[in-house]
Amino acid sequence: MPISPSTLQRRTWLGAAALALGTLAGTAALAQQPAYPTKPIKVIVPFAPGGATDVLARVLAEKMAVGLGQPLVIDNKPGAAGIIGTDAVAKAAPDGYTIVLGLSNSLLTNQFLYEKLPYDPQRDLALIYQIAIAPLVLVTHPSVPVSTGPELLKYAAANKGKVAYGSYGTGAYPHLAGAYMSLTQNADMSHVAYRGEAPMVQDLIGGQIQMAYASALVAKAHIDAGKLKALGVTGERRMGILPNVPTLAEQGMTDEAYRVAGWLAFAAPANTPPAILERLAAEVRKAVQLPDVAQRIAGMGFEAKASSPAEFKAAYMKERPVWERLIKQSGAKLD
Repeated sequence: MPISPSTLQRRTWLGAAALALGTLAGTAALAQQPAYPTKPIKVIVPFAPGGATDVLARVLAEKMAVGLGQPLVIDNKPGAAGIIGTDAVAKAAPDGYTIVLGLSNSLLTNQFLYEKLPYDPQRDLALIYQIAIAPLVLVTHPSVPVSTGPELLKYAAANKGKVAYGSYGTGAYPHLAGAYMSLTQNADMSHVAYRGEAPMVQDLIGGQIQMAYASALVAKAHIDAGKLKALGVTGERRMGILPNVPTLAEQGMTDEAYRVAGWLAFAAPANTPPAILERLAAEVRKAVQLPDVAQRIAGMGFEAKASSPAEFKAAYMKERPVWERLIKQSGAKLD
């Protein structure tokens, strides 16, 4: 039976009305959703108060609170190389009100080092923003007769079994890089793990060990005083705080073990809505670009990054196999 023009017009009008009502209902539902954030945001720092990570977290929290309109509350949960605090975030509600400011070890390398890690970084965490790269400086005791990275390689090879290097923990970059150097030079170097960077540097100054990778924040004063000798820095660029110290790559040490560097970054629980991740990333970006914050980051020996959730994930996936290889080569394994 043919449909009359009036019937067709009526159906068209009814369809348009239904579509309009649906659109209005959807708009109303969105309008009823509270804007993020509506309450304070907890920032878990998985390390003790007073360290570089904690200091940076507090600096950024103060600046980000302005744009977000809510305070960011720092909650230090130290222990087990950042595992305790990071696990707390991995198990938190994915609503944007609990995030972590961690290091590359707690967010990336621990998964290859620990046999029983209580969280899987790639499954349980959402990456927000890679704040800064944290290269280290290769330092030796002044008595070691070398001035460059390549000279140290030759020295270690020629003094097999006589060179000891320090680290601030098994599986940390200073351990991995030292183990790689020992392996490639067949130097049989001894690894000495310390409970933190400060005692490692003190033993290096005292001559109990011959070399170590240290942060510029801790080592610079001793380098300036002549108590330590700086041979080179890791990563792709020179440090702003040590502009006259060349990278190891500049010196011909182009192996990936010497070109990677640790980093500091924000992450959230997995399944946090992308819009919230992007909002947080935008506020971090604005804070990092402030002149006083940029100066503070450079003064720590770090290199500020321009990042985003997508850029951070791309960098993460590029570095992941490098760190996995370094840890396997070192033979390091922890329960």
